[in-house]
Amino acid sequence: MLAGSRARIAHILSGAECCAIPVVLAACLFWTGPIGVINAPVETARAQTVGANRVVTIGGSITEIVYALGLQNRIVGLDTTSVYPTEALKNAPNVGYMRALSAEGILSLKPRSVIVIDGSGPPAALKLVTDAGVPLTYVHDEPSADGVAQKIEAVGRLLGESDRAAKLADETRARFTLIDAMRAKIVKPARVLFVLSLQNGRPMVGGHGSAADAIIKLAGAVNAAEGIEGYKPMTDEAVIAAAPDAILKMTNGNLVGAADEMFALPSFAATPAATKKTLIGMDGLYLLGFGPRTPDAARDLMTALYPDLALPPLPKATAWR
Repeated sequence: MLAGSRARIAHILSGAECCAIPVVLAACLFWTGPIGVINAPVETARAQTVGANRVVTIGGSITEIVYALGLQNRIVGLDTTSVYPTEALKNAPNVGYMRALSAEGILSLKPRSVIVIDGSGPPAALKLVTDAGVPLTYVHDEPSADGVAQKIEAVGRLLGESDRAAKLADETRARFTLIDAMRAKIVKPARVLFVLSLQNGRPMVGGHGSAADAIIKLAGAVNAAEGIEGYKPMTDEAVIAAAPDAILKMTNGNLVGAADEMFALPSFAATPAATKKTLIGMDGLYLLGFGPRTPDAARDLMTALYPDLALPPLPKATAWR
């Protein structure tokens, strides 16, 4: 099952669309901990600020933060998951997928520093980068409100722009606080099942500790797969027992079909979600990337789940403008 899903993702990445959609994020969602890569705390981001004007960013949320800080002119290279803003992959060379990087591709850009998100690799390739004398720093990737703010502050320190990053982090915390207030209005939390992919009718779902779990809870819902750790396959019996009120998916890559296809499957047809064919689709990086836009993603998911709440829009962050 897992091999089949990875094969599907590999097929997508091999096509021309690999630089156009954030489905590459799906592959990193299978990771539930370090794979031979240093899981460095955020504080390690204080280590290097030298060379902040020629930076390679690895990880969609890292690149998004650099853009949010208005420092995109410092990026000389980025990875395939850096799909937001849409111009990012047009404005800088693509060094490949974050888990399949080559030292040669990075070093050819003559960076003076490299910022990578946890889980990037392979370790041997990144070691070659550091062996060549290029400072490389891992930034911790915790899917939470505090994790987003800390990630912003870490990237700011690395770029020598701590004050600017502090303002953006504070605004982001304030926006998460508004999400907390919206969430308090929910009377009956919905049960939501995130489906990463379908292989022969069997779903790969997001369980406890996953980014999907975190965004579901931020939106004031209950993760119907909370008894599972990370991203794992779910049996038909377990899907029925989970009794989700809504199914959540990424809109990228066609890893999960449309509502008619989903609810034609016997297991999903037997869930409460099938009554109104409640299938919510959102952009993968927006939904699960846990960057500066995550408060907006949580609000949008909350709106889709609880349309009667009539939630107000969030104020836009302005620290970098």
